Amino acid sequence: MAIIAYLNFNGNCREAMEYYRDVFNGKNFSVMTLGDMPPEGGFDINEDNKELIMHGYLEVFDTAIMFSDTLPHMNLIFGNNIHLNISLNDLDDLKLVFEKMRIEGKVVVELGETSWTKAYGYMIDKFGIGWMFNYQE
Repeated sequence: MAIIAYLNFNGNCREAMEYYRDVFNGKNFSVMTLGDMPPEGGFDINEDNKELIMHGYLEVFDTAIMFSDTLPHMNLIFGNNIHLNISLNDLDDLKLVFEKMRIEGKVVVELGETSWTKAYGYMIDKFGIGWMFNYQE
């Protein structure tokens, strides 16, 4: 059994998925749009929202992340209610991902040594998602 992070976006889900695929060298990228849904799905599908992502899937370091745009009947609320923790046992890989993400993100804690690890950092990416980076020996 696994717990999988499910990230929601406000119409820019595809952009976020492509960004994370690039940053993390992700694999098994797949999306289903509202327009792909059968008519009996109960969703109000029209020309304005048919390209919204109903469900997206991406694997990052052998971990699945799921994605969705906020659906028309829902409100997206940004906040600090989710942080993703990335723990890698290759310090060079951890540094590479941190540096790629910092280009458009906001570093809150620089990647550096702490009492629990040789490298920890924290940043908010360009989509408002908080990422904790941990080196795991």
